[in-house]
Amino acid sequence: MNFFRISGILETISTISLFFIAMPLKYIGGNEILVKIIGPIHGGLFILYVVLVYWEQRQGRISANLAILAMAAAIPPGGPIWVERKYMNSDNEKEVSN
Repeated sequence: MNFFRISGILETISTISLFFIAMPLKYIGGNEILVKIIGPIHGGLFILYVVLVYWEQRQGRISANLAILAMAAAIPPGGPIWVERKYMNSDNEKEVSN
């Protein structure tokens, strides 16, 4: 589960870097080099996070409802961290399970 949490944190950092640093530099400053660097890194981390969510669900560590919520939360910046803090402990996960 630690690798899962780390991947969520890294995915959040890459999303924030892409949305709030690289993309403004591209569209306001006309410099797209950071998008070319951060974009593929973010894409890889996003895919890794979604695969790990699926893996955790298949291993029975999280419910199917929580897995869907975690995958949807990967879209906005900070979503994986929010899901991990709000739902990824044994007490709160029971609230989201089937």
